[in-house]
Amino acid sequence: MSPIRLAALVIVLGAIGYAQPLSSDQKKLNIDSFEFIWTTVRDQYWDPTFGGLNWKAVHDELRPAIERASTLSEARHIMRQMIDRLGKSHFAIIPADIYGDLDEREEAAGSAVTGIDARVLEGKALVTEVEDGSPAAAQGVHAGWEILSVDGVALAPALDRMAGMDAKSTMLELHLERAVQAKLSGAGGSDTRVEFLDGHGQHVTRSIERIEPSGSLARFGYLPPMHVWFHSRRIGNGIGYIAFNLFLDPARIMPEFGDALQSCAGCSGVIIDLRGNPGGLGIMAMGMAGWFIDKPDQRLGTMHTRQATLNFTVNPRMPMYRGGVAILVDGCSASTSEIFAEGMKDLGRARVFGTRTAGAALPSAIDRLPNGDGFQHALADYISEGGQPLEGAGVIPDVEVKLTREALLAGRDPVLEAAIEWINTRK
Repeated sequence: MSPIRLAALVIVLGAIGYAQPLSSDQKKLNIDSFEFIWTTVRDQYWDPTFGGLNWKAVHDELRPAIERASTLSEARHIMRQMIDRLGKSHFAIIPADIYGDLDEREEAAGSAVTGIDARVLEGKALVTEVEDGSPAAAQGVHAGWEILSVDGVALAPALDRMAGMDAKSTMLELHLERAVQAKLSGAGGSDTRVEFLDGHGQHVTRSIERIEPSGSLARFGYLPPMHVWFHSRRIGNGIGYIAFNLFLDPARIMPEFGDALQSCAGCSGVIIDLRGNPGGLGIMAMGMAGWFIDKPDQRLGTMHTRQATLNFTVNPRMPMYRGGVAILVDGCSASTSEIFAEGMKDLGRARVFGTRTAGAALPSAIDRLPNGDGFQHALADYISEGGQPLEGAGVIPDVEVKLTREALLAGRDPVLEAAIEWINTRK
């Protein structure tokens, strides 16, 4: 499970907590967990000055509170208070029932899909795309339909509750969308009953089979296997279109990306759709940027760790693609997607369309705490080539274009249309 998917689950389930009184042994484990978090941040946070924050004072202030915590929910709240003082994303407490066995839970909860891609727009869960040939398509589900409930559980209360949480606004869409997608996922071969509000304002319910996701299974590091897909085609008047769901499986995705560009050498422009892409391997962004930049020593940005400074240097590839490049993003574009989009924008090699991205660009690790919970913590900071921190701010598009329910119901994609118009007018 990726750190971003885990973060979404943390927001949904971490608020539930446990209200049972703790034994003395459990209290000690929570205190040990508090100390583990504080020490890890002290030793590994990329800025030893903590941006002027007195990290020792934070410890001394909250240590009495963790000693008094009588429930697991209270203890988690105090630990979250501590890491929130840093003001960064990718710092989270992951409840033990989520962290326990990532492989098993990923396979059980996310290995099968309905063919629905959804986003939360203006507080409503909307179908933004239905995969051709999918079970959802077979059931007549259309883009623009509002998802009201999944397997009898209404989405509105959860969306309202999450919208009211103290979450960074640039990350809220990402968290909400992942929560909706998690509800639609499940065990392969099983059906899910989904209630919709269709385009005519009618309540309709569909029983939709869950099937294996498209793409090939890929694994990286401690992450469980994930399905990675890559699509490319021609659209409009000789414009190339490229989309993929994760910056993973470089042995397959990088050659496919290069082949798609080489086959489009005569195209007037190329559109790279990173909407909904939560990121992955940063090195892939450098390699992909190399197809568009022929000058040496160009950078997408710089990553700062406690030990070193890492430059995201672009590696030029030949033959370079010289046409216009449009990159599509939304609030669910995160991490490496943000690094690629902002870097290409700063280098003057791409125009970005859509809405502000998640602002979650930091690499992170996950450690097991003494009390069984997980602790996700960022290992570095990232500054774009234009000098902008992406963390908490996100990529601001050159052209802001929002999806609307009206457009989706009409079968339109305003973001894609804006990119096509720009490419056509720059000829």
